[in-house]
Amino acid sequence: MVYFILGIDEEGYREILGFYVGGKESSTGWEEMLQDIRARGVEEVLVGVFDGLAGLEEVFKKSFPKALVQRCVVHQVRNTLHKARKKDQGEIAQDMKKIYQAETKETAENEFEKFKEKWGKKYPREIESWEKNLSHLLTFYKYPKEIQYAIYTTNWIERMNKEFKKRLRPMNSIPSLEAAEKIIYLKIVDYTEQWSSRKMKGFDLARERLQELFEQRYKQE
Repeated sequence: MVYFILGIDEEGYREILGFYVGGKESSTGWEEMLQDIRARGVEEVLVGVFDGLAGLEEVFKKSFPKALVQRCVVHQVRNTLHKARKKDQGEIAQDMKKIYQAETKETAENEFEKFKEKWGKKYPREIESWEKNLSHLLTFYKYPKEIQYAIYTTNWIERMNKEFKKRLRPMNSIPSLEAAEKIIYLKIVDYTEQWSSRKMKGFDLARERLQELFEQRYKQE
């Protein structure tokens, strides 16, 4: 398996900050990667976006204690739908969308309460999971509306992962770990060249506010 850490700067440019080729995913492996990118100069982070891997948020906060945590909304939605009965899935999906597509955090919290009241008895564990994670699921509301789409989900990272898989899948046999790392590195170089001229939408409009947030979070004592 291959693991990536991908960053977006306040200008809206993406960059792969680190990658690791290895076995089973674990928070310990991620901690080593996070410490590595910090040692290489990544110090000021506003928010980290993750799926639900146990322990990942904690090791992230160890490396970047001033950053906020965003739990991937799409992963939460998928997990809920996976546990729901087929006949309920469409309606549940629409109700969840009202939460994470609400105009404000307060409205989102109100929509969650409606969701909880409607489905809590039928799907208590799924509602409990939402309630437990809600503060981290709604972190994106603290950031400019123009870029919230880039914060509340890891989908754009998953799309990149699929491209790497397409590149590696036709190769029936890769002789060594070093060979796999070289292939991935060359693909990263391609991505870096593409992204160097492609800002993500909305960041121009959000730039001033993002700079304010960095100054507030990391101003010199």
